[in-house]
Amino acid sequence: MSSNSMQNQAIPQIDLSNIPAPEARLHSDEVGDEHYQSGRCPVCMQQTNDIPAIEAPQRIQCKRFGVVFDDDNAHRRKSSLVDADHLSPSIKQRSEQSDNTACFVHHLLERERKTRNAKGSNLQEINEDTLGDKRDGPDHGPATHSRLLTKKQLSEMAWGVRELSKRLGSVRLKLKVKNVFLLTKAHDESLIGYTKEVVDWLLSKDRQVPYTVYVENTLAQNKTFDAQGIVSKDPSREGRLKYWNNELCAKHPLTFDFIVTLGGDGTLLYASWLFQRIVPPVLSFALGSLGFLTKFDYSSFRETLSTAFADGVTVSLRLRFEGTVMRSQNKGAHRDLIEELIGAESDNDYTHKADRSYEILNDIVVDRGPNPTMSAIEIFGDDEHFTTVQADGVCVATPTGSTAYNLAAGGSLCHPENPVILVTAICAHTLSFRPIILPDTIVLRVGVPYDARTSSWASFDGRERVELCPGDYVTISASRYPFANVMQQGRRSEDWVNSISRTLNWNSRQRQKSFKEWQTDEQQKVP
Repeated sequence: MSSNSMQNQAIPQIDLSNIPAPEARLHSDEVGDEHYQSGRCPVCMQQTNDIPAIEAPQRIQCKRFGVVFDDDNAHRRKSSLVDADHLSPSIKQRSEQSDNTACFVHHLLERERKTRNAKGSNLQEINEDTLGDKRDGPDHGPATHSRLLTKKQLSEMAWGVRELSKRLGSVRLKLKVKNVFLLTKAHDESLIGYTKEVVDWLLSKDRQVPYTVYVENTLAQNKTFDAQGIVSKDPSREGRLKYWNNELCAKHPLTFDFIVTLGGDGTLLYASWLFQRIVPPVLSFALGSLGFLTKFDYSSFRETLSTAFADGVTVSLRLRFEGTVMRSQNKGAHRDLIEELIGAESDNDYTHKADRSYEILNDIVVDRGPNPTMSAIEIFGDDEHFTTVQADGVCVATPTGSTAYNLAAGGSLCHPENPVILVTAICAHTLSFRPIILPDTIVLRVGVPYDARTSSWASFDGRERVELCPGDYVTISASRYPFANVMQQGRRSEDWVNSISRTLNWNSRQRQKSFKEWQTDEQQKVP
């Protein structure tokens, strides 16, 4: 028996191939108990009784996958509450997206949580619709953000994601793949040929499954890609080459079963940016510069995709951050940001309003932007004021982002499975500010004090650029929507060390020579 076949037998599998096609999935708030009794998820109709990893609960609830709440610890500051009537369009759009559930991840999380609760936890289970604490004020509408969770709730959520990630590292997820999302650098002429090759292979009649392939809409008229030429090769390809845009990714992420990226780490980060909530499993082929996150060689893409679709994939859940821009509602008055965020609260005093929210995979950076002078930045953790930073900026990175801007700013390298938040100052005007590593159960707030000389600017994964005026701040917390990155089988532990050694020459130097001991004349004469 070959070593590969022995390895395949030793790896348990979770068969999710019986999930219906996305167009047949139900997303209604009015769902009867018959779906629970049939063992299907009441939102996406996923069959649940074939998943062996965790003991099945009596009743499955993955609608708006939720969080657990402790009645004894329900206090949240008014400055972080969201008034649904005054949400910006971007927030409202993301709230609507939360009705969909990334079932292969969040359904397993729900079962894991209920198993823990059945063992004696006194936590109550409620929907996100009631997240706003009515004891703190009027009803603030549906809250969908992890920054609104209490300390215990955030700990429960983060613990659940970590435990599931460990379990998924030792099993293969066998998915029913029909709709493949193909992402590449459409502006890079050298990659369009590779994209055409992959599309041609997926649409071939030699495939056992008639895959539908989605490519970026900018390729529709690209002469190098030649969409008409690809489809005209066989009548069976008609209607199976489709095009995606940003709106389709944001509003209908469950349209896609699997994501394939052709490029470098930036291309994979773009996939995270496109899918702000639900992220299908992402398999990345290395066609970029460094390749911390792109684990597969393009030259063997046929064998890689055939194995992934037929035998399943191993998934690593990468921690993402949720970043929300909070706007001050008291611009004209003399205020103190520290007092507003950690001081005593008064009735009906809502100091800030949410403006925009983002799910990021690498980092959130607050810096001086185009201003010639350094920034003044306040950093808060939970209900504590950590410090005031005088610097060019502050980089708050995920473990995945530790090798990006965080590394350039002098921060620590961090294995992606560590449940931490990395905080690094950018050119701090002090000799004593050292990078710090915080647990992912902390809710950070990084803001601009009211008496700051200039505004600061926040960027999210290096894409969106938002001005923070005095009094504004960004809330940063662990996201409930991790990034599902497909890993090479059997190389989970050493992949990251190999990556930093290969791309950054980590600890690379000439080996020290050994001593050659001096010998006497008598020792030299001994044969």
